[in-house]
Order: sequence, then C-alpha cells, then structure tokens
Amino acid sequence: MAYPTAFRYTKEHEWVQIEGKRARVGITDHAQAELGDVVFVELPSMGTVVKKGGHLGTVESVKAVSDLFAPVSGKVVAINGDLETSPETVNQSPHADGWIVVLEISDPSEANDLLDAAAYEAFLA
Repeated sequence: MAYPTAFRYTKEHEWVQIEGKRARVGITDHAQAELGDVVFVELPSMGTVVKKGGHLGTVESVKAVSDLFAPVSGKVVAINGDLETSPETVNQSPHADGWIVVLEISDPSEANDLLDAAAYEAFLA
C-alpha cells in the first residue's frame, strides 16, 4: 500500500496529519491489518493532556489489545465518537474515517522526529 505522503508516521504504527497547531491521529493500514477485526476502541477523554510517547488509548481486535501512543505532545480537542458504535471503521478506512483523536499540539518541533511516508514504508520492509 502507498501511505499518504501528507502524513507523518511512528514506529509504533500511528499516523499523524498535522494542520496548523492540530494533529489528527490514527493507526496505519499496516497496524489494522496486523490486528485483524477491530471490535473496540478506547478513546481518551476530551481535554486529556498527553506527552509524546504517552498512552492515548487502546485498540482491541479479535486477536489482541494494542496500546495507542501519542505521536506528539498535546491536549485532546476532538475524539472520533463514531468509533464507539462502529469500531470496524478503523479497518475499513484507517487513514480517513478511522481517525481516533485530534490533539492541539504543545510542541510542534516534536513532529520533526516522525517518519515521512517513504521512511515508514522502508521501516515496514
């Protein structure tokens, strides 16, 4: 799969779409494929403050429970509430409708440590 070039990626298989001071976060197509059918997504509370690398929630599938880590530090300003009733959206549309949270970034320079699409694809190879 070709990963969206406008996104940044972590080695823990999260993607980040940065727009100004906001970062939309989800799990990559690779992550959802490895997990299998997603049956539950634990979302953080609105206003939760997270540090880069800190726990952001969990994604449960028929195979495993996987932690979701914050790719950048910030405050949760939006959650994808649709995932509470339709967690399978993470499988069906991991890079679009299956987004998990939006963070208000507290340190934009942290995004410099993230992988671009080519580096993420190389990491997977």
